[in-house]
Amino acid sequence: MTNSTLKKIFLSKAGIAALILRVPVGLILAAHGAQKLFGWFGGNGLAGTAGWMSSIGIEPGYLMAILAGSAEFFGGLALVLGLLTRPAAVVAAFTMIVAIFSVHISNGLFASNNGYEYALTLLVVLVSLAIQGGGSLSLDNQLAKK
Repeated sequence: MTNSTLKKIFLSKAGIAALILRVPVGLILAAHGAQKLFGWFGGNGLAGTAGWMSSIGIEPGYLMAILAGSAEFFGGLALVLGLLTRPAAVVAAFTMIVAIFSVHISNGLFASNNGYEYALTLLVVLVSLAIQGGGSLSLDNQLAKK
């Protein structure tokens, strides 16, 4: 990877609004990932998440639980820090697309019916961050300047 390519990944001309999007969404994603991976915050942990994923046809359940949980947990932490914001946002956005179409779409829009509105909201924020990057107050921007 050339220095120019790395600079494109890291550099962001976005302002403080990216920080306002990154931190709460990153914390939310990290918390959901922690539920899946570690059973924190009332989650089912890896075994429970794997069993549930298998039960809805997402196979192999254990691997998919690790991938989804890691995308959310580690991607969320990366967003909070503004480190590798674009790649983390893309991976987390893909995870939201899978969640929308494998779990929520058949329930309609509203979250009160386990619909896709919440996952869609996260997806929109993640796509925005993938496009604009981490913003002026991110580790990415500090790395791009070096």
